[in-house]
Amino acid sequence: MQCKQLNKNTDRKVKMTTQTSTPIDTFPSAQMPSMVLNIQNVSKQYNKKNWGLRDFTLELGPGVLGLLGPNGAGKSTLMRILATITKATTGTVTWNGTNIAKSPDELRAVLGYLPQDFGVYPNLNAVEFLEYMAAIKGLDGKASRKRIDELLQVVNLIEARRRPLGGFSGGMKQRVGIAQALLNDPQMLIVDEPTAGLDPEERVRFRNLLSDLSGERIVILSTHIVSDAEATASDIAVINKGHLLMHSTPETLLESVTGRVWEWTVPSTELQVIRQTHLVSSTVRTGEGVRLRIVGESAPDSDANNVPPTLEDAYLYVIEQHRIGSSQPAH
Repeated sequence: MQCKQLNKNTDRKVKMTTQTSTPIDTFPSAQMPSMVLNIQNVSKQYNKKNWGLRDFTLELGPGVLGLLGPNGAGKSTLMRILATITKATTGTVTWNGTNIAKSPDELRAVLGYLPQDFGVYPNLNAVEFLEYMAAIKGLDGKASRKRIDELLQVVNLIEARRRPLGGFSGGMKQRVGIAQALLNDPQMLIVDEPTAGLDPEERVRFRNLLSDLSGERIVILSTHIVSDAEATASDIAVINKGHLLMHSTPETLLESVTGRVWEWTVPSTELQVIRQTHLVSSTVRTGEGVRLRIVGESAPDSDANNVPPTLEDAYLYVIEQHRIGSSQPAH
């Protein structure tokens, strides 16, 4: 998989190698001679002034892509296009060379999708709900029942399989959502903001599940939570205002801010003023004041110390550079 870095503020060229992980034993992934998703110059226009995506280009092979961006960046728009729910205004998306807008069934047959707002029937139990979803997908009844048992083991819901879904926690419902997305053993799995609203323990469990399910398939994790992508993704794409800003490995994204992250302890009374003039990625209150992490080209003060960057630092830097660039007047 070859990726391009689109951030104009650095002259580093990005080269990637696909990283895969071994799937869990209870869930063998499908084998494919080739598996390529190609998104070429895709734009989505809702009205004269509102664009969901602008000239978005990306090519993916097996592995986990963390699609990072703030709320309203265009992530869900892209996910809906890839899931063949809506069509792009311009541009093309192909799955192994087949245009999904013209022949959507080619992708739908091998697609698993967990949307941002996943609903369940509260009076059904997990088995009944998954049997219903399998019937909708046109799966064989006998084979699907065996598949459901396997998946409930995979998502650790076997003991709760006969409980009504209305009594499930948010994390348990998300695991049911993953199970329904995996009913057809998809070659491409799309999960849109899957950990929103989950408690820390459920979030960790969900991240581990996604990592285990990657294997020889394409998994696209759309999120605004950097730690979710950091824990699961083999490569990262940063999107904002419908534009792809960077596509690289996490290591390369971190390299883009090496030497640009500083820790600086200041009185709490100065915090608001500093926020107006510097990019602050985190704050920690201490007995000496507020310890800041600041991302910038140079040290904010002679007392600031240069520190190794985190993925959160790198992500915020890319977003900030795009904001600065887009606010510059055109020449």
